[in-house]
Amino acid sequence: MSRRNHNVGQLLAAAVILVVLPGKSHQGQHEKKLLNKLLDNYNVLERPVANESEPLEVKFGLTLQQIIDVDEKNQILTTNAWLNLEWTDYNLRWNESEYGGVKDLRITPNKLWKPDVLMYNSADEGFDGTFQTNVVVKHNGSCLYIPPGIFKSTCKIDITWFPFDDQHCDMKFGSWTHDGNQLDLILNSEAGGDLSDFITNGEWYLIGMPGKKNTIIYACCPEPYVDVTFTIQIRRRTLYYFFNLIVPCVLISSMALLGFTLPPDSGEKLTLGVTILLSLTVFLNLVAETLPQVSDAIPLLGVTILLSQTVFSLLVAHVITQTSDAVPLIGTYFNCIMFMVASSVVLTVVVLNYHHRTADIHEMPQWIKTVFLQWLPWILGMSRPGKKITRKTIMMNSRMKELELKERSSKSLLANVLDIDDDIRNVSGTSGNSSTMTSNLGPAFTRNANTIEESSISGTTSSGQRDLQLILKELQFITNRMKKADEEAEVISDWKFAAMVVDRFCLIIFTLFTIIATVAVLLSAPHIIVQ
Repeated sequence: MSRRNHNVGQLLAAAVILVVLPGKSHQGQHEKKLLNKLLDNYNVLERPVANESEPLEVKFGLTLQQIIDVDEKNQILTTNAWLNLEWTDYNLRWNESEYGGVKDLRITPNKLWKPDVLMYNSADEGFDGTFQTNVVVKHNGSCLYIPPGIFKSTCKIDITWFPFDDQHCDMKFGSWTHDGNQLDLILNSEAGGDLSDFITNGEWYLIGMPGKKNTIIYACCPEPYVDVTFTIQIRRRTLYYFFNLIVPCVLISSMALLGFTLPPDSGEKLTLGVTILLSLTVFLNLVAETLPQVSDAIPLLGVTILLSQTVFSLLVAHVITQTSDAVPLIGTYFNCIMFMVASSVVLTVVVLNYHHRTADIHEMPQWIKTVFLQWLPWILGMSRPGKKITRKTIMMNSRMKELELKERSSKSLLANVLDIDDDIRNVSGTSGNSSTMTSNLGPAFTRNANTIEESSISGTTSSGQRDLQLILKELQFITNRMKKADEEAEVISDWKFAAMVVDRFCLIIFTLFTIIATVAVLLSAPHIIVQ
């Protein structure tokens, strides 16, 4: 009996549970009923406003997730962003208490009216790159539509300060068919776009993304059209370009400066210059892919001397920074360094030419003596062993040359030949003149002169004169050879010193040029290093 009562109790409990719990969810029934009510007579073409004379306000915002790519050549900015549109649909309202407390619904956008907001400056193949997500509709008619998408927008790339450049890229959104009297866009936030979930880009640093509402009357239509424009302000991270473009270029140019300190007799002076020029050419070929390229090419880099047809063709074909409106800062710097290295090779040839000149082939002009042997050494603080060059010595040397010319014009022929002092104006055969001449020639000549006089007394005057003439002829020959050798040695020394002066002058000038060019590039840049 007790077992039977126990079974009856279990059946009653099960019956109570079945009565209390419904067979289907009340929530699902209310949503279905609500959707049927809202969408049965809903027209997706109808602008959902209570008064057709008033515009429909749409709050618009943009959430930037990532900067995918900045294409300088095609001038396209590719971003990953979410649109945020919020409006009130007059036809999508209900009393939540009548539908089991249902506060909101998720409805596909093709069944509802939604604003036809597009990006005006889109460069996407399908123009609209958004993904059609559901619209969240609340009981008061508020509609929230957040479609994500990959946006390709046109952007005017200004590479004047590359790689220290900032870019401002606009993303302009607005209704394609509704004018400002029918649809009014309002910024969701006065601060601009939402950057809270932004993923850092490795090449670009995001400065900000301000937004602005614009009302424009286009030439096609008299009605005002409203748009919201977000400006993505980005700055290129220069650390990579600084250590991979500028630093190697400075090091190569510094090696070109070392060529002016190498002695010409080493035989490697010209080889070093040409090797550095070829190294810079290869380096620029390697970094050509890194430099931004934009249509309407203007060649920037060129070589002032022809190395060979192949190398020159490669240089013109590959080492080119192309731009339509501006010359990149790094391109100008590379152009200056290339010009400096090429000029160093040319001047190295001049230095070697001066260093190996001889008196038999080249005669040093007076202007070279004045510039490279007097004034430039004095300006550069250079001096030859035993010869200190000052302004006073330069003026004294000029005065001494004038006096020497006057003195030579007043001396006798024999004295000029032997380079001795002589007070005789006309050489005669008298003993007085002979004694004066021989006394000026020294003891050896005095003994010979005495011998000649004695022989003349003994009746051998004609024979002594012939011997004297032969001796004078030999002395003249030896003196001319010695003087010529001394003059040649002095001319060679002058050419070598002139080459040394040119070397020192080029070292100072090109060092200053490299430092000034590098500092000018860095100081003219809007910013130096952004990590």
